[in-house]
Amino acid sequence: MITENKTGYVYAHELLQYRFKNDHPFNQMRLKLTTELLVDLNALHNHHLIQPRLASDEEIALIHSYDYIQAMHHASHGILSDVEARKYGLDGEDTMQFKHMHQHSARIVGGALNLADAIMTNKVTNGCHLGGGLHHALPGRANGFCVYNDVAITIAHLIQKYNSRVLCIDTDAHHGDGTQWSFYTNDHVLNYSIHETGKFLFPGSGHYTERGSEQGFGYTVNLPLEPFTENDSYLESFKQTIEPVIKTFKPDIIISVHGVDIHYLDPLTHMSCTLDALYEIPYYIKMLADKYTDGKVLMFGGGGYNIWKVVPLAWSHVFLALIGEPKQQGPLPQKWLTKWQQYAPCSLPKTWSDECTDYPYIPRTKEISALNTKHAKQVASWFE
Repeated sequence: MITENKTGYVYAHELLQYRFKNDHPFNQMRLKLTTELLVDLNALHNHHLIQPRLASDEEIALIHSYDYIQAMHHASHGILSDVEARKYGLDGEDTMQFKHMHQHSARIVGGALNLADAIMTNKVTNGCHLGGGLHHALPGRANGFCVYNDVAITIAHLIQKYNSRVLCIDTDAHHGDGTQWSFYTNDHVLNYSIHETGKFLFPGSGHYTERGSEQGFGYTVNLPLEPFTENDSYLESFKQTIEPVIKTFKPDIIISVHGVDIHYLDPLTHMSCTLDALYEIPYYIKMLADKYTDGKVLMFGGGGYNIWKVVPLAWSHVFLALIGEPKQQGPLPQKWLTKWQQYAPCSLPKTWSDECTDYPYIPRTKEISALNTKHAKQVASWFE
């Protein structure tokens, strides 16, 4: 047994090679920016680092079909036919083939599995894998910037190897569809997703009536929120529903996905939250883990497409929450600002707080909050 709490942080420069093309919105540079911000803050040290490995085809096959995995091998070498590319979801502008894509995708999975094993064998108490969180990938199809679903594979690994009851909390603005459909008939995992309603946003799923089927009925929980939801309504809806879920399900470990695209500056979504809400979420989940799972929690990254003003600041607080450091205030480290301002296409934020000079006025705040509250009460009532 470990004698003190220790946090794992999955990182290697090779994780940055998961890259579709130069102008693609999914840019792993955000992982490097976050990592260096934590180092310059003197919070992240070598003893925290967990090196990723390449997951085996057998491990990936815990979720994905063998023919799909073979197709990803072919795509890695540029020998996937156009017909197969369409079949396996690699023919669009969102998710396309790139060189060595199998290896770079398998490394993300391997990092998650190394961290999961470290937590379950008490080498660390908790940890984060901010380069992962690819929750849209389906068992037989790439989807939404995601090739292999490291979240779902990790859950399946925890069930198979440790017979764990797993609670997955997904706070990305986009519904975690790949993870949901992978376990829709399974009662060993409870999948909870709070997200912008699919009425106007990819992937279009995640209605609160999607609750699982067969023996998995009741083990899928969706809380779709209205576009332009602000901090108070988001956090109230989240806290009102997640603790009744965890009390009822009684998990052994929490897996959480921390997409930070609910921020009002994110270019791909329509939410109106600020850094205050994004800072609060991991601290609240860490509290739930301490209370209900003996501290066992594995936090993934996920979405987040304003990589200069939002993602590094928000994701830093995922790690800071795990190591028990307080939320940051005041100026950002000058070393980080000096290094990265020369590369940034915009002025970098100088402090840990949003300036909100461009925060949009939301005229329907009361109506939006009322609709969110209505759905949250409905979801919470299932667990009374």
